[in-house]
Amino acid sequence: MSQTRSGATEGVTGNRWLILVAGVLVQLAIGAVYAWSVFSKALQSDQAFGWSKSQATVPFEVAIGMIFIGSYIGGRIQDRRGPKIVALTGGVIYSVGVLLASLATGSSFWLLVLGYGIIGGFGLGMAYIVPIAMLQKWFPDKPGLITGIAVAGFGFGAVITAPVGQRLISATPDMPTKAFLPLGIGYLVAILIGASLFRNPPQGYLPPGFQAPVATTDGHGAAEASGTRDFTANEALSTPQWYLLTAILTLSVVAGISLISVAAGSATDISGLSAAGAATLVGVLGLFNGAGRVLWGWLSDRIGKMPAFMGILGIQGVCLLLIPHASSVAMFAILAALIYTCYGGAFGTMPSTAGRFFGVKNAGAIYGLMLIGWSIGGIVGPLLISKLIGEDKAYTLGFTVVGIIALAGLVVPMITKKPAADRVLAERV
Repeated sequence: MSQTRSGATEGVTGNRWLILVAGVLVQLAIGAVYAWSVFSKALQSDQAFGWSKSQATVPFEVAIGMIFIGSYIGGRIQDRRGPKIVALTGGVIYSVGVLLASLATGSSFWLLVLGYGIIGGFGLGMAYIVPIAMLQKWFPDKPGLITGIAVAGFGFGAVITAPVGQRLISATPDMPTKAFLPLGIGYLVAILIGASLFRNPPQGYLPPGFQAPVATTDGHGAAEASGTRDFTANEALSTPQWYLLTAILTLSVVAGISLISVAAGSATDISGLSAAGAATLVGVLGLFNGAGRVLWGWLSDRIGKMPAFMGILGIQGVCLLLIPHASSVAMFAILAALIYTCYGGAFGTMPSTAGRFFGVKNAGAIYGLMLIGWSIGGIVGPLLISKLIGEDKAYTLGFTVVGIIALAGLVVPMITKKPAADRVLAERV
């Protein structure tokens, strides 16, 4: 058996790093969605469409809401047909949606919602799930770190798109949607290059020198059975742990995306930054979104998954309570950076947590289903914060409410433990 496994790994080990780079490239392209606040601010300008804050948030909300549908379908197909076809299909759909959004005008709100929101969001979800599920199979020796790096590309997408998008918008300030044309073309090229390299490792693949662990610890440091059996999607859904993990992801998304959706406007209104300065800050904050995915993914492998999630929710909650009072640019930037870091951290930590709880064989379907938390949070968070802030710019009320929600959510990781594989197996029999 060891000879077979060695033969299976020979000649493919080096490729896994190239596949990791390809996965990050795809995530960079689709992660541009986190630069939406730059476009939202432009759409509200009297020089452009003069839309309300709530109206300008809708395309982003719809896009995040569609991610679950795309990731659910994409994850199911990926587990059966492999990663390349799913990533290529999702990437093309996403790019087409962005290109369609470039045709929207002030009187065609529906077109922006259809292109950027429905079509773009569906393709985004389909492409997003692929590298996360695929790379856990290539890197069983460092799942938290590698999935953190993979999804870091998603967080870093705004670093590139925010300043580029602002420059494109400045060229046609009366028609900011024109910026989506060159952006959509760029996204398509990047995704086609990256996704063309995707593939699963050979059956039975393990990196040289790595042996599957015989035991793990739960999120609280207690020893437990390794849980090497792979759950099916239906089996995972029959456990309370799937719903608890999804709740943790939802709470973190609500907390972080509430700031992300209004980052540019709140930076201007609270700390006095100019529009250009706010756009630059949004881009810089994308670095923390991406870095948080790597940092918390790595940290969760060492301190445990549930302690990591307690840190993520707790830091977000405290910073949200403080940020409406951050009148200086430096203080606003520090608090926002911490929120972005923890928001990204949930996405860097949750894939490996799901893999540890339920196995990696059906990771596409199981984690794809779990991303309903992203969609729920992505709709609730921006809608809640925009309604609370309102036209009166009541940032203290808005961020305080969301901060309290995050802190109250600390109870969920406190009660979450790894499922007993033997119990689920018995129920299956």
